[in-house]
Amino acid sequence: MSNNEHEKPVQGFEDSRRLTGPNLYLPGCGVALETLGGEIPSEHALKSWKALVLQAYTRLHWALPEFVIRKHKTGASLAFSAPADLLYTGTEINEWAWLKAVGGLQEIYSPAAPSLIHDEAAFHTLKKMSDAESNPRLIALIKAVDEKNLPTFYDDEFFSIGEGQGSQTWLMEHLPELDTIDWDKSSRIPIALITGSNGKTTTTRLVAAMCREQGWHTGHNCTDGLFLDGVCYEEGDYSGPMGARSILRNTQVQAGILETARGGILRRGLAVQHANVAAVTNISADHFGEYGIHDLSGLADVKLVVARALDSDGVLVLNADDVVLMQKADQFKCRHAYFSMQANNPYVEVLKKRGGIFCVLINEHLYLNDIALGAIGDMPLSMGGTAKYNIENLASAACIAFGLGIGVDAIRATIRRFGAINSDNPGRLQRWQVGSAAVLIDYAHNPEGLHGFLAIVKNQQSEGRLALLLGQAGNREDDDIRELAKVAASFNPDLIVLKDIDGFIRGREPGEVAGILQSALAEHGIPASRIVTQLDEVDAVRTILHWAQAGDILALPIHSTKGRSEVEALMRNLTEISWQAGDPLPARLEKVE
Repeated sequence: MSNNEHEKPVQGFEDSRRLTGPNLYLPGCGVALETLGGEIPSEHALKSWKALVLQAYTRLHWALPEFVIRKHKTGASLAFSAPADLLYTGTEINEWAWLKAVGGLQEIYSPAAPSLIHDEAAFHTLKKMSDAESNPRLIALIKAVDEKNLPTFYDDEFFSIGEGQGSQTWLMEHLPELDTIDWDKSSRIPIALITGSNGKTTTTRLVAAMCREQGWHTGHNCTDGLFLDGVCYEEGDYSGPMGARSILRNTQVQAGILETARGGILRRGLAVQHANVAAVTNISADHFGEYGIHDLSGLADVKLVVARALDSDGVLVLNADDVVLMQKADQFKCRHAYFSMQANNPYVEVLKKRGGIFCVLINEHLYLNDIALGAIGDMPLSMGGTAKYNIENLASAACIAFGLGIGVDAIRATIRRFGAINSDNPGRLQRWQVGSAAVLIDYAHNPEGLHGFLAIVKNQQSEGRLALLLGQAGNREDDDIRELAKVAASFNPDLIVLKDIDGFIRGREPGEVAGILQSALAEHGIPASRIVTQLDEVDAVRTILHWAQAGDILALPIHSTKGRSEVEALMRNLTEISWQAGDPLPARLEKVE
């Protein structure tokens, strides 16, 4: 059996995958396929696909599925529900039905796959696949856990009942008999899901810090790794479902704060069926073109999948200044919490009458349900009130924490200290003074994030020059890359060093993204004399430091974990040796022969 998760396009479809949790299409598990061809499929093809899926389900004696067809400008996403233990077979059915519907060629499809020519042979193959994959013990366990109102989550390797300190985990190969389970050992813990185009990592870290202030042993996952009580125990990008499950299987964890990235939601769905709080920090143009998402409304729908994990007592935290989110808010019947940078935001005013949670900025002070949290100028993360997006992160974190049951004193204490040292929020608005040059590091991975970062940098700039490190992941559309260059050009840097991002070239040639950026910068008036290409991220930073003079400000959006770690070490070294602009830089140790 093939693994059905194709990295290269196959005739008729671009991607076929399992959906292992609540997702954009379905409230539970299922499968999805992305059509290939750049145009919306005909109604005849879609009708044929659906009929063939139903035919396969009938022959396999599966319960009839729920179908979802999501049309978009370059094709369609075709999804349907499938049994939890038969998702691989479900993807085979999806691929077979679609290829038959559009006249796919057998020699292009896998020879081990169901026949596109002989239906009886196809059903025979699908029956063998189904029998091999079927796991009645798993289904019985899921049903028993559900009847006891306990959470469960599982993947190809492990099966878990309960969360954190109340979790028990078994290998999928050795699932327990029902009468051997000590159900009293399993329980729930407070869980928050946090997503958004910008600010989700900072917000996750803030809420985790508030949980620790409350006295809870807290686990959180994010783009940097897995953390227990603020200490990383596994580095890497763990913002997907695997990271969330890893945190919830840690038996030391008393609260789980789970960064939930767009990619993981689209590829697999949520890691959990239930959460106490779900938050969407904001929506901005990013990642368009992937999985049929081409506009802000579609992206908002993806982010709002986190609300599927909430019951009527759960809390959905939304940015009340985000028009796209507010247009969709009323469809969710759980409790709502809004944050806003406007003293009289109309959505907040309505929410107040309903008795919801809210956090607003009034006269440079944050208020949580009319309780004063303090002046934003006293909150280190706000950089004296100039970092607007961090003020939003502070407000969203306050709403999330309050929704989890954290006291106002713990919330207030956290926001008054968090961000005072660079280690509080690695890679996000970190600040160094190296000699008389100022260095600011941020993630700033999309146009809106870069604009917010550079607005802060400009506010900090005095008489010196501005240098900018600029790069983008390869899985962005060309127009998105050009938009990033447009934002950069609007701040008129004196030097722009173009880079690739280690591990994020994603299908493009080395230097291809830098070439698009350079062309777009020229279109927006940046002369070639101000642009340098140095594809290695760390060498690009060193190029900027070589260029720097006294009084300059250096804006460094750094994206790779390895690159950031090395640059942070370099900054600490420069500080320790009292380096001044114009001095030689220490050798890059790993490049010394």
